[in-house]
Amino acid sequence: MLKQLLIVWFVVAAAIAITAGLLPSVEVDGGVVALLGVSILFGLVNAVIGTLLRLISLPLTLMTFGLFGLVINGVLLAITAGLTDVLDVGGIFATILAAIVLSVVTAALLFITGRMFGEPQTAE
Repeated sequence: MLKQLLIVWFVVAAAIAITAGLLPSVEVDGGVVALLGVSILFGLVNAVIGTLLRLISLPLTLMTFGLFGLVINGVLLAITAGLTDVLDVGGIFATILAAIVLSVVTAALLFITGRMFGEPQTAE
């Protein structure tokens, strides 16, 4: 369990670094430690505030066939950037684009590491 959590933590940090490298509107000041801190903060914001936002906006998300979920992910990324000094994202459209890229890169990296789709983990 702890090993899987650490892998996901590093994957999200790597996804944030890749997103910052791909998009000029996303900047991370600092090195690996800053990326790991941002990924922890993003995970906490996503778990606490993201759950509440998704629950409140469920009717709107259903009406837009899930597209409003992209806006929610952008808002969560903007909240994370607002809570830390090491992450900077652009305006609302740049933030939504960054959230889309971050989601795609995270999903790809989790798929590569075999941690996606709730695959059963063997005892190691």
